[in-house]
Amino acid sequence: MPPRFHTLIAAQFFSALADNALLIVGIALLREMGQPVWWAPLLKLCFTLAYVGLAPVVGLIADAWPKVALMTCMNGLKAIGVGAMAAGLDPLLAFGIVGTAAACYAPAKYGLITEIVPPTRLVAANGWIEVSVVCSVLLGTMVGGLLVSPWWMAAIGELGVARPLTASLCALLGVYALAAVLQLRVPESGIVYPKPPRRLREILRDFRTSNRALWRDRLGGRLSLSMTTLFWGAGATLQLAVLQWAQDVLGLRLNQGAYLQATVAIGVVAGAGLAGRWIALHHSLRVMPLGLMLGALMLATPWVTSLGWALPAMVMVGAVGGAMVVPMNALLQHRGVQILSAGRSIAVQGFNENLSILLMLGVYALLQAMGVPLVWLMSGLGVVVFTGVLILMIRRRARRETPSDDVVEGGIAG
Repeated sequence: MPPRFHTLIAAQFFSALADNALLIVGIALLREMGQPVWWAPLLKLCFTLAYVGLAPVVGLIADAWPKVALMTCMNGLKAIGVGAMAAGLDPLLAFGIVGTAAACYAPAKYGLITEIVPPTRLVAANGWIEVSVVCSVLLGTMVGGLLVSPWWMAAIGELGVARPLTASLCALLGVYALAAVLQLRVPESGIVYPKPPRRLREILRDFRTSNRALWRDRLGGRLSLSMTTLFWGAGATLQLAVLQWAQDVLGLRLNQGAYLQATVAIGVVAGAGLAGRWIALHHSLRVMPLGLMLGALMLATPWVTSLGWALPAMVMVGAVGGAMVVPMNALLQHRGVQILSAGRSIAVQGFNENLSILLMLGVYALLQAMGVPLVWLMSGLGVVVFTGVLILMIRRRARRETPSDDVVEGGIAG
């Protein structure tokens, strides 16, 4: 791997860790305010909204600005959002600020990786990325659970702090500061792109053209984008559903539900690590059947009622999902940078994946507000994943879409 690659991984790890811990603390804040259960998905929705609304411009910004400097600034903006929440800003608005920073951070991070890592190492690099992202989910949910646990509340209360959750938010500010310090140690790639359009009409036209180009790519871009869009929409919804399922079905507290959620991340680490080691880029689409297995597991798992069976079931869900998404991400990034540019391709990917998250979270919150049982919601999510992947596999066979060796070598530019 290139110099400072692992420093970049460490920086994004701590930034994502704080993001995931913040979600748990945000849910606790909503409960402290007396808000209903179905408000919890709104936190994730507000966080994600910026990914969709700002998608036409964040890719251009990532290509126009030095990417390391941009990521450092966005960590600062995240800290501002958390500080405002600690000062009393509505959690939904604060999550919107943090989400705006994350939306600008993502294309810079992934774009930098496609610039400094050769195509032959891209699956391995994505393995590192996904392992670090999932480890940040794992530790982030555990840290979030700790920051809302009765032990933490009692310890902070003994220090005379009137609102322990404010101390929790201040602790997360320190994590964002650490991410920013690490980010400054990562060198820029030195790659310069042509000046992007500046007028709004030109920006929107450029994004629409980029989005259409990736969806029309028959050499892996269309299928990989479809798979990751489906995976991340379902995964974000499952993240919140597991927290509620752990409390309603398994009888756990919020902080204990966060620890159960972390077992999914353990599985993803294992699956992502195996995929990064054993799956070559031009064989990426061979992991599509794992999507069927993931849907089946998501369909069956909610009906488990004992913690002893729930733990291995969650690990299996994570492992299958991780093994599937790493090759898909690598293929999508590789085709995206060939067809478009690093920033543009990641912005298109982020737009579609986060639009899927918004839609699935919106439906999930609506059905929760209507009183639909949680186990039926989670099983329905599994049906959506299974059916979606099955349709994509049938269409792939009919159209004979697959990346070839010359695509991996960079010989085909679209």
